[in-house]
Amino acid sequence: MRIAFIVLFAVVAGCDIVRSTTDRVFGGDGEKAQAEPEAVEVADVADPEPVAVAAPSWVGPKTTVASLGDPTTPGRWLETPLVDTEFTGRVVVPRTGAQAYITLVPASGPEGGGSRLSLDAMRALLLPFDELVELEVYSN
Repeated sequence: MRIAFIVLFAVVAGCDIVRSTTDRVFGGDGEKAQAEPEAVEVADVADPEPVAVAAPSWVGPKTTVASLGDPTTPGRWLETPLVDTEFTGRVVVPRTGAQAYITLVPASGPEGGGSRLSLDAMRALLLPFDELVELEVYSN
């Protein structure tokens, strides 16, 4: 068993990777490392798709009336026609002052149309599940 350990140690100690790592850690031959830069192979990588960063389209609160959305969809979200793209916003219940940061999801319909609030968001805002509630929606 000892012989196998000694042979394994000798093989690992001879590796260039181990040697270069220990040189960097323990301050070994720094001139050699600078004199011989490693060749880096650059693969032909396709450019990643640009991600559209949507700026909120309003400043200040907008008011909407919300009901319970699909209770099987997890997460804290508000489906609302107030937004065109999905982003995180703040929702305040003016009646109680409760607030939560949730994901604002675009929904079809006119801007004055109703919104749907997730079960988790209703719990966070301490709202009853069977009522319509007025909400102030902030884009920041």
